[in-house]
Amino acid sequence: MKKKFKIGLIRVLTTDNEELMNIHGRIIEDNFPGLMVVSKCIPDQPEGIHSHELEQTAIPKIVETAKSFHEPDMIIVSCADDPGVAEIREALPGIPVTGGGETTAALATKYGDKIAILGIVDYAPKAYLRMIPEKLIAVERPDGVNSTLDLMTDKGRAACMETAWKIKKMGAQVIALGCTGLTTIGIAKEIEKETGLPVIDPVLAEGLFAWFEMLRRE
Repeated sequence: MKKKFKIGLIRVLTTDNEELMNIHGRIIEDNFPGLMVVSKCIPDQPEGIHSHELEQTAIPKIVETAKSFHEPDMIIVSCADDPGVAEIREALPGIPVTGGGETTAALATKYGDKIAILGIVDYAPKAYLRMIPEKLIAVERPDGVNSTLDLMTDKGRAACMETAWKIKKMGAQVIALGCTGLTTIGIAKEIEKETGLPVIDPVLAEGLFAWFEMLRRE
């Protein structure tokens, strides 16, 4: 029996809810055969990361969590701003590392040259500024949404849909979800259906890149 490709997935939202912690890994396993995901969340980050200050606090925790996985084939930081990705690459050379930002940015370019981000902060994730600054036309945060926890409410979900329509009216050709919490609430397909625009889901993007990494090794 062929050994599965083992991914250590880091959640930057602290939670005791096992289902919530494992949901990104389950989505990846369900969509990409051959991948096995072990998920861990970092400590003392109950609202996740929604500011540069919280990111700086989280990075050392993310690196330590990455070191705690037992012989992973790859590490994913399941966050659209890729916090700690560069630092893990330096700390654990030889292990492929990626995050939801660079994978989503790369996939978004396939669907258009006018890309808008729908997320929980008012600034673009680092990967977009590094990889595709000339294609980024907007960074939009839904009204009343200030952290990933706000997405898990009916009001937050409705605000996301309103923002998606706003983005379409701006002339965007593709919507890139700027928070993996939007994957948690499963809104990508709904936005696509309502607006007709392609929507790049960051957790699926992470999984696709991990799947490709697995295929490279076969």
